[in-house]
Amino acid sequence: MMVESVEDGEVITLDEREILASVDHTLLRTTATWAEIRQVCDDGVSFGCASVCIPPSYVRQASEYLAGKLPVCTVIGFPNGYSTTAVKVFETRDALANGASEIDMVVNLGWVKDGRWAEILAELRAVKAACGEHTLKVIVETCQLTQEEKVKLCQLVTESGADFIKTSTGFAGGGATAEDVALLRAHVGERVQVKAAGGIASLEDGAAFLALGAARLGTSRIVALCKEKGASNDVEKSE
Repeated sequence: MMVESVEDGEVITLDEREILASVDHTLLRTTATWAEIRQVCDDGVSFGCASVCIPPSYVRQASEYLAGKLPVCTVIGFPNGYSTTAVKVFETRDALANGASEIDMVVNLGWVKDGRWAEILAELRAVKAACGEHTLKVIVETCQLTQEEKVKLCQLVTESGADFIKTSTGFAGGGATAEDVALLRAHVGERVQVKAAGGIASLEDGAAFLALGAARLGTSRIVALCKEKGASNDVEKSE
């Protein structure tokens, strides 16, 4: 199925499978149970997602359950970002030892507001060193930043060697916007990719963010919509 989205008057067309292949299928709700996490894993595999993004406490169980069928992503310093660097490094090493292959880490937003750029860069480099060859995505919580802060963080994420800059946790009252995705894409280095997360509610939203330069989408809703549509299509066929 082809999905159309309109961005700045231009019609963007993407195959549904292309959109799903960019999705980090996410469940980070504090009350998430293993049964729900297992369902997220099953759906991530069935719909060809990029990864499942789940709480650290479920990483080992999910990794063993998936047995290499899909990468496991987890979150570090989540959702507030104000853990110490040592804690973030420990969390990262622990997650990787438990089977995670992708790390989404929240930047220290208090340090951003204080302009402690050297300390932020040192922390990003320390977590990336702990990641090694594994993927590091840096969550910058764009809804809480000025334009100048967003641009500066693009520079630091690029200098740190991190693999992605990510818009949002989804827990701070705001998510990805077209303006922020375009701004991040314009200011990070060529090798750094952009992950849009928070508030992505439809395939059309996903197509629009990908067209703006995002490489990953953090969302639970796209797979849920595809499941609902599949059930609807099954009913129509039976009639």
